[in-house]
Amino acid sequence: MSANDFDFLHGQWRVANRKIADIPGRGTEWVEFEARAEARPLLGGAAIIDSIFADDWEGMTLRQYDPAGDVWRIWWASTRAPGELDPPLEGRFDGEHGVFFGDDVVGGHEVKLRFDWTAGADPVWQQQFSYDGGETWETNWVMRFTRA
Repeated sequence: MSANDFDFLHGQWRVANRKIADIPGRGTEWVEFEARAEARPLLGGAAIIDSIFADDWEGMTLRQYDPAGDVWRIWWASTRAPGELDPPLEGRFDGEHGVFFGDDVVGGHEVKLRFDWTAGADPVWQQQFSYDGGETWETNWVMRFTRA
């Protein structure tokens, strides 16, 4: 666990997305689409910012390492929710696997969020929601990254 945990993400990517089309936890139809992404370090490497571009929306993520707490915090914003910054998720890596948790409201429902990162040459990100306080988790978005 260190400020270098997300170094694998620096650079330009093609991103294969598989996502539940409706509000997660309430829909079952999966859609697939391509996007492109670019990530770069900030603050001497203690933070990383990325942008992702799909056909009909754009998003950005800020990840910042807190050495005192030995955790990463992750914030998300997109053109689908103008002027909003989602509450942060917090977590850490154990080897090449990172797990991050947070709370939010989605479609009017309180939800626990989980991000799973698998680092490496072809990283994978998964988002899961829990509507029962973390007892069960539903994967609703998977991104597979390939170098551009």
